[in-house]
Amino acid sequence: MRKDPIEWLLRGLYSALLYVLLPITVYHLVWRGFRVREYFNRWNERYASYAYASGRPRVWLHAVSVGEVNAAAPLVNALRAQRPDIRWVITTITPTGSERVRALWGEAVDHVYLPYDVPGSVGRFLGHFRPSLALILETELWPNMLFGCRDRGIPVYILNARLSARSLRGYRLLRPLIGRALRTVSGVAAQSLDDAERFITLGARREQVVALGNLKFDIAAPEHLAAFVAEFRMQVPSARPVWIAASTHEGEEAAVADIHARLLQRFPDLLLLWAPRHPERFPRVETLARERGWTVATRKAQGWPQATTQVFVIDTLGELMAFYACAQVAFVGGSLQPIGGHNLLEPAAVGTPAVTGPHLHNFAEISRRMREADAVVLCDDVDGVCRELERLLQHPDQRQAMAAAGLALVANGKGAVARTLVQIAAHLPPLAGGTTPS
Repeated sequence: MRKDPIEWLLRGLYSALLYVLLPITVYHLVWRGFRVREYFNRWNERYASYAYASGRPRVWLHAVSVGEVNAAAPLVNALRAQRPDIRWVITTITPTGSERVRALWGEAVDHVYLPYDVPGSVGRFLGHFRPSLALILETELWPNMLFGCRDRGIPVYILNARLSARSLRGYRLLRPLIGRALRTVSGVAAQSLDDAERFITLGARREQVVALGNLKFDIAAPEHLAAFVAEFRMQVPSARPVWIAASTHEGEEAAVADIHARLLQRFPDLLLLWAPRHPERFPRVETLARERGWTVATRKAQGWPQATTQVFVIDTLGELMAFYACAQVAFVGGSLQPIGGHNLLEPAAVGTPAVTGPHLHNFAEISRRMREADAVVLCDDVDGVCRELERLLQHPDQRQAMAAAGLALVANGKGAVARTLVQIAAHLPPLAGGTTPS
């Protein structure tokens, strides 16, 4: 293969910079570890050092954290049902993503953290697991990893690919390198036509890119959801008003507390279910609520809200959708600050109307479709969120209309998993005996 001198120059500069910065990764892990203890563990995986021998080749899927793991779950489950012979290795970057992988699939899949994107770690990772196919979720564009797969003949697909206009601008300095890396992949399955065009602008060839829809629409309600809600309602009667603040971030927590205080003036027996985005925020949110003088319970300590509970902190992972179904209305966080929002389809899929702030650039297509269907209320600020929550808590007929619109939107949006399976079928490992699956 003829070497591209510009590629090798850019890769060399990029890799040299990463090697210079590599000692800082230790500081980063320590700093994160003081906030989330799990970051102190499994450092060997961050540098692709493994104590056990590699087994047979695998299909490798990378999903950075909880949201991406959840988006990938329908696809992984469908492939595991069709091809139980395939061995999987699934990588994440965050401990919460790691915990979600284990909650979904246990020991049925291999799981490690994705190593840092330096050539040595990339080579050790690919040499150890020997993937025959790489599936990368959304916007994880690591040049050395993509080039490393190309150099080893490993086909790569970027699945459920999204690229906001803001992210595209953020890549401007690395665009010459990222564009060359993108052109090595077998395909980019974009969430929308807008995402597809932005990937082409970033450097992908037009023939590489296809818009297949969003895997998040293939979301499924949790198993035993009716039993979960029934158990919740044994503690919290259906006549009691309940709202949920989900996936909130540090800068939004005071706003959520202010909203709850204002809503309590209108609904004195109101219950807030509060699910911070990051586990390190669980105790801080509990403390904030207690400082307001409210009666607080938590999922780990008390299990369920009690009659006197005013704030119930959901300090567990993997139960958010079930608790969405227990609330009459939801606020989806990450949207009152320029974080980009979180998955609005999760409350819609269980029939709970949602209110959100204005910053939704990570879910631009989903939020647009939900607004057009009247399945979500988008507010400009905290006051707007509070007003809309109060309105919906007062009007069950309006909640029901929004819930029906959301359920219909999710049902009509399904199909990305099936289209993605067709897209990657040619590169799945052959069946025993060397035959290619149909």
